[in-house]
Formats: sequence, structure tokens, C-alpha cells
Amino acid sequence: MIQAEISIYPMATKTTSASFYIAKAIESIQSIDNLRYQINPMGTILESDNIDVINNATKTMMEVVHNLGIARVEIVIKIDSRRDKHHKMEQKLDSIKKYLEK
Repeated sequence: MIQAEISIYPMATKTTSASFYIAKAIESIQSIDNLRYQINPMGTILESDNIDVINNATKTMMEVVHNLGIARVEIVIKIDSRRDKHHKMEQKLDSIKKYLEK
């Protein structure tokens, strides 16, 4: 299973808020087969068993922001590819939570 955290930064917008652009980027990947996603305050987690799906989603998100009139888009991607276990993002969180004191 592969998880990737993607953060999108539209540059030189007329406002300091990026939420509109990020929302449109996320809308653009909602119907991609074999892709799950989870939004968090600092980015979006993409999940698939195929890196090409994640790469396609990243490209799609970037193009959507460009097509909204943004000439420069900065994207930060962090990828975790694991082949020994098929853990989904929820299982990764559960693995950490079991060590947290209540």
C-alpha cells in the first residue's frame, strides 16, 4: 500500500487564503479509481496500491490549480510505500493510538 501526503501552495494569489484552490484540486480527484484520500489541516493524504494513480492524482490537482489562473504552483509530496503489510491509513493511525496514554 502506498500513502502520499500532498500539500499544494498556489503562488501569487490575490489573497492569503488557499482553501478555494485546494478544494477545487480535491474535487478533481474524487472520481479517480483505486484512490482514497483524507484531508488534514496541512495537506491531503492520497492512498492507492499503485504509484501511477498517485502520480496521476498529483498531476490532476496541479493542473486544476493552474487552470484557475495560477501561474505558479508549489507542491510538496511525501511518499510512504510499504510492501510487507497492506495497511490503510486508518490502520497506521490505530497503530500509533494504542501507545498513547489515555
